[in-house]
Amino acid sequence: MAHAALEGGATRLAVATLEEAGQVRGLVDPEHILVMGGLLPAQAGAAASSGCSVSVSSRELAEALAATNANVPVHLKIDTGMGRFGCAPEDAPGLAQLIEGSRGTRLAGTWTHFASAGSDDAMTRRQFELFLGALAAFDVAPGIRHACNSAGALNHPDYALDAVRCGIAIYGCEWPGTKPALSLKALITHLKWVEKGATIGYGSLWRAPGPARVATVAIGYEDGVHRSRANRGQVLVRGRRAPLIGMVSMDAITVDVSDVPGVQLGDVATLIGRDADQVITAEEVAEWSGTISYEVLTSIGSRVARI
Repeated sequence: MAHAALEGGATRLAVATLEEAGQVRGLVDPEHILVMGGLLPAQAGAAASSGCSVSVSSRELAEALAATNANVPVHLKIDTGMGRFGCAPEDAPGLAQLIEGSRGTRLAGTWTHFASAGSDDAMTRRQFELFLGALAAFDVAPGIRHACNSAGALNHPDYALDAVRCGIAIYGCEWPGTKPALSLKALITHLKWVEKGATIGYGSLWRAPGPARVATVAIGYEDGVHRSRANRGQVLVRGRRAPLIGMVSMDAITVDVSDVPGVQLGDVATLIGRDADQVITAEEVAEWSGTISYEVLTSIGSRVARI
């Protein structure tokens, strides 16, 4: 995905951990990789030696990075309402001065994160104003300023400042007009007819209302199909929607293909994506799973082949 983003015109990358930063080293200048996740002061040496930009939310981490004498590029995180990471807005000017004034660090950027950019315009505006107010009190240059996540960039492009941090939108989700970046498919490995009254799966949650053709598909919750999908939603088989029936198992799901002509062993079941003129989106799967599209996509397990 980092390769695709750079090919599309991005000039910088953001990751959550130092380990992820190591995976994209060499694609851009190390300083153009921002490690956004929270780090412990004990990790300051490893962060400094990476050469990457580091997000700082506290004086403790700022001082630990400064002690490395490595001239670490720092992006100061200001908490304006998200509540996870970040210093208080009133503490930001002092921390910015500490970072810029130390031999071991320099202020390369400042940022905040919107909590409700897709649902609460007033809250987002308050956060943006708090952020700008904190920056106005700086005695040093704030570096690159960034606030917008995907929802922020979509709904509040006037808040883009110097950079945006699109996440879910890069997958082609939650942004009208984009194309999904992936499909999720698995194979039918077993077929059988069952009689009226037959039950399927753990807990016997599905009972056949009449004779039914049942397909077993080689994908389960180990691979990212949430157990909350029991008796919920569909998959695509031979260009038709077929309901998921019974409980989701670790390695398999079961599907009613009674209305799909010609089903054979080895046929493809599409869980996300297109088959003929039918499409199942990650957003649709999220509704069936009681979650968001981001969790649907990041739940896809490691044994699912990436092609």
